[in-house]
Amino acid sequence: MSKPKAVILLSGGLDSTTVLAIARSQGYEPYALSFRYGQRHLVELDAAKRVAAAQGVAGHIVCDIDLRTFGGSALTSPDDVPKHEDASDLDTEEIPVTYVPARNTIFLSFALAYAEVVGASDVFIGVNAMDYSGYPDCRPEYIEAYQKMANLATRAGVEGNALKIHTPLIAMTKAEIVKSGLALGVDYSLTSSCYDPDDEGRACGHCDSCLLRLRGFEEAGTSDPVAYQVA
Repeated sequence: MSKPKAVILLSGGLDSTTVLAIARSQGYEPYALSFRYGQRHLVELDAAKRVAAAQGVAGHIVCDIDLRTFGGSALTSPDDVPKHEDASDLDTEEIPVTYVPARNTIFLSFALAYAEVVGASDVFIGVNAMDYSGYPDCRPEYIEAYQKMANLATRAGVEGNALKIHTPLIAMTKAEIVKSGLALGVDYSLTSSCYDPDDEGRACGHCDSCLLRLRGFEEAGTSDPVAYQVA
């Protein structure tokens, strides 16, 4: 019996890499989808390619969409990426300047199209509403609303082949995510999460993403295997 197909949004970071491993462990045949969207941390695409190869995806597409056309984010403009000394300094009450306007809505729309083409009824995305930066498009109510829209907007949906958006990390802490990935054999040395890496691809250690990642590894009782810049 053939495996059910699933589209996995794969950035190359800790969360999406873990989600890919979870989808595989649940018996799905994964089709990875990444984006070159004008992000300053383009090194994440190299990580996505490494991860896709290591986990043996059935296909991996990198889409080009230049969100620098709109700007509005420190990740797609020359604006400085905020840096902090500790994860406890992060303010999740305010949406940070690293928020990319409508990014998950855009990415999920591409995933929806890819899923229809390959015949997948499942899409996996690594959104998280616990240890996160307060992005509005990482919340459960957003995913629920998007899934409803998706099943109204596609041929597959109106013909009764309902799409399911899976968010296995949504209620997990970063430590729980790390532990889950390690239990599934994920090699986190292949990943990249930093918003502002140097020319050698080393993580800055002080952006929101780095701090949350480092805290996750610390609370999981293990060390992060990626290279960081010397302070």
